[in-house]
Amino acid sequence: MRAEPVRIGLFGAPGAGKTTVVEGLACRLRAAGVAVGGFVTRELRDGDRRYGFACRDIAGGRTAVIAHTGWDAGPRVGRYRVDVAAFESVALAALETATGEGVVVVDEVGSMELLSPAFVRSLWRLLERPQPVVVTMHSRAHPVTDALRRRDDMELVEVTPANRESLPERLYQRLCGAGPDGPAG
Repeated sequence: MRAEPVRIGLFGAPGAGKTTVVEGLACRLRAAGVAVGGFVTRELRDGDRRYGFACRDIAGGRTAVIAHTGWDAGPRVGRYRVDVAAFESVALAALETATGEGVVVVDEVGSMELLSPAFVRSLWRLLERPQPVVVTMHSRAHPVTDALRRRDDMELVEVTPANRESLPERLYQRLCGAGPDGPAG
């Protein structure tokens, strides 16, 4: 009988290093020959000033700016305007093509991403698939992230500045089954 796939939920304060952790994990997995799909969300900065966010397909490299302080249109999240269609154009395609073998990374399930009902549906479909998933999520209460945290199959890991350097290797070991039970998922 096949073991249940590993589901890891990373959470932490803004700036704790969630994206840094999943990018480090993805590099380790690829170096070991493990396929990695999904997407990451990166800050756009000009020096110390953050002015937006971009979403990048991990496997395909396609990128779109999804939020910006200089935009006049789109839903507002804090000081940013969000282009939900741009987010969906990258994230939904990345999740749909991340099938089969390998690990899927979803970075992140946060306020901007949760503006897309299509993304939420795609996330739930992803969690029905028999493959490992690593999800980063904001720490605030929200029905979707609250439901993710309550899942019996979701292992929750807090990312902090103190553990973010060691987490990629620890997560790699967990996903690749370095323990006595063999490959996880």
